Amino acid sequence: MLTILGFVMIAAFLALIMMKKMSPMAALVLIPALFCVLVGQGAHLGDYVLKGIGDLAPTAAMLMFAIIYFGVMIDVGLFDPIVRGILKFCKADPVRVVVGTALLAAIVSLDGDGSTTFMITVSALYPLYKRLKMSLVVMTGVAATANGVMNTLPWGGPTARAATALKLDAGDIFVPMIPALAVGLVAVFALAYVLGRRERKRLGVLTLGDTGLVTEAVPEKETEEALVGAGSGGTGRTPADARPTTGGAGTGSDDEPATGSDDAPATGSEVQADDDDGLQVLDPQRATLRPKLYWFNAALTLALLTLLILQVLPIPVLFLLGAALALTVNFPHMKDQKARVAAHAENVLNVSGMVFAAAVFTGVLTGTGMVEHMARWLVSGIPDALGPHMGIVTGILSIPLTYFMSNDGFYFGIVPILAEAGAAHGVAPIEIARASLVGQALHMSSPLVPAVYVLVGMAKVEFGDHTKFTVKWAALTSLVVLCAGVLFGII
Repeated sequence: MLTILGFVMIAAFLALIMMKKMSPMAALVLIPALFCVLVGQGAHLGDYVLKGIGDLAPTAAMLMFAIIYFGVMIDVGLFDPIVRGILKFCKADPVRVVVGTALLAAIVSLDGDGSTTFMITVSALYPLYKRLKMSLVVMTGVAATANGVMNTLPWGGPTARAATALKLDAGDIFVPMIPALAVGLVAVFALAYVLGRRERKRLGVLTLGDTGLVTEAVPEKETEEALVGAGSGGTGRTPADARPTTGGAGTGSDDEPATGSDDAPATGSEVQADDDDGLQVLDPQRATLRPKLYWFNAALTLALLTLLILQVLPIPVLFLLGAALALTVNFPHMKDQKARVAAHAENVLNVSGMVFAAAVFTGVLTGTGMVEHMARWLVSGIPDALGPHMGIVTGILSIPLTYFMSNDGFYFGIVPILAEAGAAHGVAPIEIARASLVGQALHMSSPLVPAVYVLVGMAKVEFGDHTKFTVKWAALTSLVVLCAGVLFGII
């Protein structure tokens, strides 16, 4: 019974948010509360919720101060050179913009923290997507999938959890998986190229000249209808009069829902209005710039990321100290510090609120025993004939299970069971551990991952739209990693 109710609860949650019948925050709270009563454990709801909140409180604190820290770094101009470099590479070509999104997300993911990756990626690229009227779900989907592949780094979390759960060395798990993960990353870039081509077909090819944004003919032989706009999200503009503006909504085709609003990005930094002097995404004259402190801020950020990777202190503590130091040095006056905190308060509130709402979902799912029953039902359903292929089975199961479960629940609750089943058929635990990393490309878009709310919140994308667009591409990327692992003899 708990198994069925667990699957029904998850299905109901996903259906309601994707159909936009409920907001993600409301769904994360009300649906598990209802199912907790249905399973006859309503009296324990408070205990489950408090346990979930206690488990996620450090994550909420980390996100809160990370948003403030990187928001301040954006305000003072630390990432302006990155933005200019990306603009120079992209040249207002949708294909280059989407590929640049994958590249930036992959590079920043080296720090092992998804929230950091999404804050930097969205802050750098949101204005450009808005200016070119590109689909914002393309940006969030590509960024999340690229980060998911890179999330398998030993300091990113999943690999360390798998090593701890099965008492293995993280290096022995990760290093042999590098070729398969590299193929997965190539698949992300291929996906970015394909999505970029679709955006180019819909919008036309734009070039950034010295005097402004100029529309050129599309290299492919497209029909006028395709250039005007495809599907309900078409722009309705011909190549001759297409001049994207900063205030436009991020539109998409039928497969890429129209998202975004006319507001400026939620970074607290001023965005230059549309003009004829060129493409200015971050106002180069904004009052918060601190050019004299650029190298201090760069050194502080590098030191913070280094300490984060070395795990000298807990991540929430590092970001708390970093945010306090960044505010004090860059804005020594109390009035200015309050203004910077207020500028990023909306993001902080939205993200931390979603984290605590997710705590209700995970608390009920775990506390009622639904997760354990669902996992054991799946494992018991594996035919004996598949026993010698438990590595492949683990890889396949990791795709849905890491989406519907937290990494802690999967690696400490499910992977040991799969390893035992594999050992009975002569499959080494190290193979199970490697296969368990396959689903991370999809995991980073899970509603139970706090970082994804940073991504969709800063990009002003509905979580349901992001889910509907991203799930299929991320799942496909995970399957590519699995197939590569099998072909290379890793799994």
